[in-house]
Amino acid sequence: MQTTGMIDNISIDYISNKPKIILTLENKNVIKNIEELKDDKLSIEIKKYRQKRSLDANAYMWVLISKIQEKLDIPKEQIYKDAIRNIGVYEVIPVKNEAVERFIEAWKHNGIGWVCETTQSKLKGFTNVIAYYGSSTYNTKEMSRLIDLIVEEAKGLNIETMPEDELKSLIESWNKK
Repeated sequence: MQTTGMIDNISIDYISNKPKIILTLENKNVIKNIEELKDDKLSIEIKKYRQKRSLDANAYMWVLISKIQEKLDIPKEQIYKDAIRNIGVYEVIPVKNEAVERFIEAWKHNGIGWVCETTQSKLKGFTNVIAYYGSSTYNTKEMSRLIDLIVEEAKGLNIETMPEDELKSLIESWNKK
């Protein structure tokens, strides 16, 4: 059971010397459920209420990318791909020269952010493919770097962004889905 409410009173029990908290709950209908638990040991978590967000970190990133696209008239996908390249979550893979195009096409099928670049290999008959991972594979730290980059670009274009504390909370929730 989960509900919202307010702390009305905090005191220390005179006999047991343990803290007592009196709560006022907003939902009157939970009383039946609470009565059933009266004599049971409970797991209790009390935390500040936060209204649920309608955006997750990935959705917020795309909102900002759309606003940047409106200002710069550059395709959203290009803004995203450039950000992915700048973050640098990638593997360098030596691929036989005759298989490079096929490898790149197969890699791109993973999603928009799955991009490749090529560089010369020291191995004869091979090309180094720099294969960037899309943000769907990012951990919290990597996603934070990506969103920070997009936010900085948006700020540089005078686009309003989310307050820092909300942004931090959004990013921290990235891997908790």
